[in-house]
Amino acid sequence: MLKCREFTQAADRMLDGDMRLRERLAMRLHWLHCHVCRRYLRQLRQLLRSVPFMHGPASDEEVAQVMQHLHHQEKSL
Repeated sequence: MLKCREFTQAADRMLDGDMRLRERLAMRLHWLHCHVCRRYLRQLRQLLRSVPFMHGPASDEEVAQVMQHLHHQEKSL
């Protein structure tokens, strides 16, 4: 079975559909058993959906808000 590090490194390729069947099955199997990677994939999808709406470089305040949000999510794991 894949390790979490392998899953996160390959997640963008999986979302792009740029993966062979064997790799997709390994990813899916890991995803079914790992709640942390399910959360990671959900957050990655949300991020990719929001990219087209970005309005240029983030301000220092926006970066601080995102970092604070991520910090709170890490604590809840």
